[in-house]
Amino acid sequence: MSTFRTIDDLPADSRVLVRLDLNSPIDDGEPQDNRRFERHAETVRELAEAGHRVVLMAHQGRPGRDDFTSLSGHATILAEHVGRDVAFVADTYGDEALAAIDALDAGEILLLENTRMCDDELPEASPEDKSQTEFVTALAPHVDAYVNDAYSAAHRKHASLVGFPLVLPAYAGRVMETEYEANTAIATREFDGPVTMVVGGTKATDVIGVMDALAGKVDRFLLGGVAGELFLRAAGHPVGHDVGDMDLFDEQWAANRELIESVLDERGDAIHLATDLAYEGDDGERAEVAVADIDEKTEGYLDVGSETVAAYGPPIRESDAVFVKGALGVFEDERFADGTVGVLEAIAETDCFSVVGGGDTSRAIEMYGLDEADFSHVSIAGGAYIRALTGESLPAVELLEDAAAAE
Repeated sequence: MSTFRTIDDLPADSRVLVRLDLNSPIDDGEPQDNRRFERHAETVRELAEAGHRVVLMAHQGRPGRDDFTSLSGHATILAEHVGRDVAFVADTYGDEALAAIDALDAGEILLLENTRMCDDELPEASPEDKSQTEFVTALAPHVDAYVNDAYSAAHRKHASLVGFPLVLPAYAGRVMETEYEANTAIATREFDGPVTMVVGGTKATDVIGVMDALAGKVDRFLLGGVAGELFLRAAGHPVGHDVGDMDLFDEQWAANRELIESVLDERGDAIHLATDLAYEGDDGERAEVAVADIDEKTEGYLDVGSETVAAYGPPIRESDAVFVKGALGVFEDERFADGTVGVLEAIAETDCFSVVGGGDTSRAIEMYGLDEADFSHVSIAGGAYIRALTGESLPAVELLEDAAAAE
């Protein structure tokens, strides 16, 4: 269990500064509704209904990128999920923002402008340095407490995440609380039966590090995606390299070859590799080939094959816990969703503790009509989930723990 204070511990009628993570896909300049709004709305609603004055901070994109934009559209979407008005001010800690904060009545909600529009926010620096920035010193006197609900950004040392806990009483919101408990379960919980991890996605470097770090905690790994192909390459198959204008494999292979080979050598009996792979055939339909029959890689493989999907079902069904990091194929294309959806269906049918991690993979649950209630936890975190699995520190979480310990 976590050792930080939660919003249950807030004094009544507080003016609270709440850090959310509403970073969203942007389409034609407009933010797209997603699971993050729904999750954070729970914290915001609870605070407002308890009579607190609620001041929200969040980021969107990074300077210089196409998705770097104002949060005015985010306020509209969030209000729909909260069921209350969410006012917006196009300012973060200037006079306009401070006046709007001071004018809040009990139960009212205000969203400040994109934190990353402030020069003080982005450069990674120590919490001590961040706590002395104008961003923090201007805002902090206008609120009573700080609530961090942005677990998915907890690995960042940005002002809105690590500066305020040093100068204000600090608490965890509901998303921070539930994400932390689920994502650290692999390290902190005892499971009676086998623990299985499904490993896929395109960022092989991340998941290979997870496999290495969790070698003693996980009984078997079921592989697909880019990482799965790189492990097949290490096992001697002519796959796991780029073809055509692809740019996914060779660089990650060069960076991780030694680690992949050592993990395969030490834990080979626990690592389940695909026995067949799917690709786009000449007729545009899904085609499959047995890995043993591949003499040369000429196609981009877009999913594990049906034999592999069938083979991955039984180990999942006899597991006491299953953790998912990354999709087994390009599930956004229905032709290549069999691996990802097949694994998720097997987990949903099994009475086990299950965590589906990473925004991309969790999207498949919605896309293919699965019920989120069939999983113990569907994480909205990416980088923070990886860090939690590998046991690396999450600075924003550590500061919440420090704040509770200093009481």
